[in-house]
Amino acid sequence: MRRAGRATALLVLGAVLAVLGTGTAQAAGYRYWSFWEGSGSGWTYATQGPSLLRPDDGAVQGFRFSVSADSQDAAKPRRSPGFAKICADTPAKGGTKRVALVIDPGTAADAPAGETPPPPRTACAQVPKDASSAEALASVAKPLRYGNDALLCAISGYPVQGCGEQVSDSGDSSRPATASASSPTSASAATGSGGSGGGPSAGVLVGVGAVLLLGIAAVAQARRRRG
Repeated sequence: MRRAGRATALLVLGAVLAVLGTGTAQAAGYRYWSFWEGSGSGWTYATQGPSLLRPDDGAVQGFRFSVSADSQDAAKPRRSPGFAKICADTPAKGGTKRVALVIDPGTAADAPAGETPPPPRTACAQVPKDASSAEALASVAKPLRYGNDALLCAISGYPVQGCGEQVSDSGDSSRPATASASSPTSASAATGSGGSGGGPSAGVLVGVGAVLLLGIAAVAQARRRRG
């Protein structure tokens, strides 16, 4: 009977892991432009959208196109945030400020079907002192494309189509996201549901609970038979 109890316990554990594994496998990301702030220590995911943020002279900001579930796993720009190098040929001018921009269209793996990402580039935007990050970007990287919900969809025309769409593990696209840190009106990641995008769903947790209850009942029955 001890063997039967152990076998039942192992069966329950395997079922739980299988259910949890199913929930994780269904996690999806979103294809979008993320917005970053640079410093001497590297890149930090921006907490404000580019139309809300008004950078100081000497600021470094980055935009990276990739597929990610949320800000925790978003890909950073692949070039270092070096203001002195990016704006070396742009002298200071009264009444303006200089903002160094790193624009990274990402890799072929993150590109929409049929499109090829252009190479990463840098630019020094010289704009009025009260200009926002979005205005700085527009001064050096037109055309920009925005969605109906003010989501930043394309920089310098890339990508040609799509805007924050959900991407499954197989790379297929489905519904669009509703918000992104790249959006001029939003500072959240493009999760489309307000969640982290990586945890098990409520349905998965209910399934785990049901499996555990069945397992407990099976173990109890085995003990009664042994007694």
